Amino acid sequence: MIDCFELLGVSRRPWLDEEVLKSRFLEQSGPVHPDRIHGAPAAERESATSKYAELNAAYNRLREPRDRLLHVLELESGASPGDIQRIPPGTMDLFVEIGQTCRDCDAFLASRSGSPPTSPMLKLKAMREGLEWGGRVDALRDQVLALRAQLTAELQAMNPVWEQAPAVGDAARRTALPLERLEQIYRSMSYVARWMSQLDERRVQLAA
Repeated sequence: MIDCFELLGVSRRPWLDEEVLKSRFLEQSGPVHPDRIHGAPAAERESATSKYAELNAAYNRLREPRDRLLHVLELESGASPGDIQRIPPGTMDLFVEIGQTCRDCDAFLASRSGSPPTSPMLKLKAMREGLEWGGRVDALRDQVLALRAQLTAELQAMNPVWEQAPAVGDAARRTALPLERLEQIYRSMSYVARWMSQLDERRVQLAA
């Protein structure tokens, strides 16, 4: 397995500063950027293009928190986490509320598109209902954003544990790292991404 951290020259950590990561990517990828090697011999261009694609893939993986956590877990434990669909601890109420709200919102959107109101009063009522649904979706979205911020702060707080852990390859490293909690955060981040997508989709439809 390619170690994306090693490839980009950054320390393996649960949380990374986006600007630092971007800076290291630009440093590493600059010499092999397609615009800089277009006049080189074919073999050199092919090698540089392959290297650039590899660096770009590593950068994209590390800058996305959910993908980065999965990569850390794979590197540290040697396998991908299982049971990804299990609801993360402490999020069941939010899971249920978002699911029900999305279903009810979809029913409202279907009724609005099926038979558009004709009278001014009915149009005003439909507009008010749309605004109410928008408010409910936005309130849930704020909760999801707050959860993401909380998880991000916890990841930042984990960095010193990785800094103080035994070196890669040391048999004691795995037991020194909070991999179980990191897996829980990874699952939570996966749900956060899914929920944000679902809520943003409803926001767009309500605004249409």
